[in-house]
Amino acid sequence: MVTAVSMAQVGALVGDPGRVAMLQALMDGRALTASELARTAGITPQTASGHLAQLAGASLVVVAKQGRHRYHRLATPQVARVLEGLMLLAADAGGAHPRTGPRDAPLRLARTCYDHMAGWLGVRLADALAARGWIEIADDAALVTSEGLYHLAALGIDADAGPIDRGRAKPLCRPCLDWSERRPHLAGRLGAALCTHCLQRGWVRKRPGSRALDVTPTGWDTLGEVFDIRRPSASI
Repeated sequence: MVTAVSMAQVGALVGDPGRVAMLQALMDGRALTASELARTAGITPQTASGHLAQLAGASLVVVAKQGRHRYHRLATPQVARVLEGLMLLAADAGGAHPRTGPRDAPLRLARTCYDHMAGWLGVRLADALAARGWIEIADDAALVTSEGLYHLAALGIDADAGPIDRGRAKPLCRPCLDWSERRPHLAGRLGAALCTHCLQRGWVRKRPGSRALDVTPTGWDTLGEVFDIRRPSASI
C-alpha cells in the first residue's frame, strides 16, 4: 500500500544529487558497478556503495553478482519512467520558457530511455507508425492495430515478444512523454522491440558512456525509405 510516508522516503532518496546522478547513468538499461557509478556521480566508492544500498532497499535498483563484481541496474521500467517525469518537472521549473531536455545535441536527437528509444527520433517513429495506422496513440494509452502487427512482422519486428517484468509481460504498447520533445515516444514491448531492431540492423549505434544513439548512414537511408524520417536539416 502506498502511503505518504513511503512516498516521502522515495522522494528523499531521489533528492540527493549523487543518487540522482547514478540513477540517470542507469537510464540506458545498462548494469554498472559501484565504482563506475561513483565515477559518474563524482563521489567516492564508499559513498556510492552506501547510496546504492539505500536505492536497492527501496527497490529502485537491483543488484546482480557475477564473479567478483556486483552490477546495479534500474529495478523496473517504471523507475525509468518516474525519472523521465522528474526531468520534465525540473526543466519546467527553470523558467517560463525553458529549453526542454538535454543541452547535448546527440542526446536530443536520439537516446535510450531504459529499453526503448527517445528523443527526436523516438517521437518521429511514433508519429510514423500512427500515420500509417499501425498504432493508435493517445496521451495515456496506445495500442497496436492488426495491420500494424502484420507490417511490423514483415519488417522482422516481433512486437508481441518482449521481456518479462517481475513475472508479468510488459504492456505491448505504451506512450512515454519525451523529456526533450514533450510529445510521446513508444515504450512497452513494441518500443523495446523497435529499439533492439534498429540496433541489431545497424541503423543506430550506442555511443560509449552515454545514452545517446548515433544514426548511421544506412540508418538514415532505411528510416527514410521505410518510415519517411529524414535527417533534420537544422540543429535539434
